[in-house]
Amino acid sequence: MSSFAVTLKKFPASFWWANTMELFERWAWYGMFIPLALYLTGSTDTGALGFSQAEKGTLMGTVVAILYILPLITGALADKFGFRKTLIVAYLVLASGYYAMGQVSSYSHVFLVFLWVALGAGLFKPVVQATVGKTTDETTSSIGFGIFYMIVNIGAFIGPIVASILRGWSWSYVFTASAIAILVNLVIVIFFFKEPDREKNTEPLGKSIKTIFKNIFVALSDMKLLLFLIIIVGFWTMYNQLFYTLPVFIDQWVHTAAMFDAIHKVWPWLASALDTQNVGAVAAEMLVNVDAMFIVILQIAVSTFVMKYKPLNAMIVGILICTIGMSLTLLTQNGFFLVLSIFIFALGEMSSSPKTSEYIARIAPKDKVALYMGCSFLPYAGGNFFAGQISGGVYEKLSDKVSLLEKAVAENGFVIPAISDGGFTQNEYFTRAGELFGMNQLELTDFLWQTYHPMRIWYVVLGIGLGTVLLLWLYDKLILKS
Repeated sequence: MSSFAVTLKKFPASFWWANTMELFERWAWYGMFIPLALYLTGSTDTGALGFSQAEKGTLMGTVVAILYILPLITGALADKFGFRKTLIVAYLVLASGYYAMGQVSSYSHVFLVFLWVALGAGLFKPVVQATVGKTTDETTSSIGFGIFYMIVNIGAFIGPIVASILRGWSWSYVFTASAIAILVNLVIVIFFFKEPDREKNTEPLGKSIKTIFKNIFVALSDMKLLLFLIIIVGFWTMYNQLFYTLPVFIDQWVHTAAMFDAIHKVWPWLASALDTQNVGAVAAEMLVNVDAMFIVILQIAVSTFVMKYKPLNAMIVGILICTIGMSLTLLTQNGFFLVLSIFIFALGEMSSSPKTSEYIARIAPKDKVALYMGCSFLPYAGGNFFAGQISGGVYEKLSDKVSLLEKAVAENGFVIPAISDGGFTQNEYFTRAGELFGMNQLELTDFLWQTYHPMRIWYVVLGIGLGTVLLLWLYDKLILKS
């Protein structure tokens, strides 16, 4: 314990300010991102936008994929113009972007504003990580990055709780709160953050960017690295269903009112805290958020356990556990079983996710570690893009409650006005359908569940995850040992 305290004292003020900014940035991002799928696809009479699942998937998947590619360029900008200047620009872009997201409603405007937010996030992302790297050394890096990862998840846990409460008042407040969190960072970087010592990049910006792309091309010419990155896209495609698909699935299908009633009998205070919308049900984003809670509590213990295993073996087992957990979340209408499934998923996530970068560093030649690590963002970009496709058109066809109800209405020969932007809302459509079927909303949901089996989406997620595990196993046996 004393050595741990000694290590903490070695960190300069810049390290702690960088971590503080990371906390507020993750607070802002996840406070917006976890409920985003609900906002994009929810009924317009609740203040949501009423987009289709396919539109939602395309918007989220494409923009976040671009976000993970941007650091290629923004990292060079930070090296050229300095960390503080880059952070100030990033926070101005993010704060204005978050606020604007709550003010626009057309699909094209939301898409453009979200791209603006992605630009700000892309400017921020490489700077803080580089600051942590430059303020740690061989004796402090392990603890330093452990603290950083814990701070990431604390921010990711707090943000959605605040957002869930605020959306009960107005969806626009969710985005305003994210903007305010970023403005806190703007104050920190202007008045408190001191840029760590670094080598000034005197190379012309265009040449720096050209060099970066050339280096990535060189790294990707290594087939071992290229194959690994392609395979890991499958993991991130499966993993990101936590944000893209699960909130909507919970909102549409899971009996969170029954869960609320059961919790209320034992812990009324907890039930009230989870019912952020005051409707007698557990809010979908509060359930999704237990993943971050499990990570904050258990990450150190899990990391300690898996550190004795080879990174690839830990990844294979972790991804398998992750796949089982994520698949089970999409299999049931029982809220308590869902929490257990998220717990399983979190164990797999904690075992596999941190090992990805460690593995890339291990397979890199000693003189090309930084070069190879520069490619680690590619699976994130690909995984987010394909996650958007799965949660979009695929989910809409197999599992979307609105689409399945429209199908049931047509098959039964009923006539209900189409859902439209300025007229009939989703909620009005569901109310009218319930009247025609002679069912209340709970009975209607169960009828659709038993008739059309929307849980089938779990087969898709399971297939992607198991395919990734199989390919990694073959990669280990045939490529690494060939």
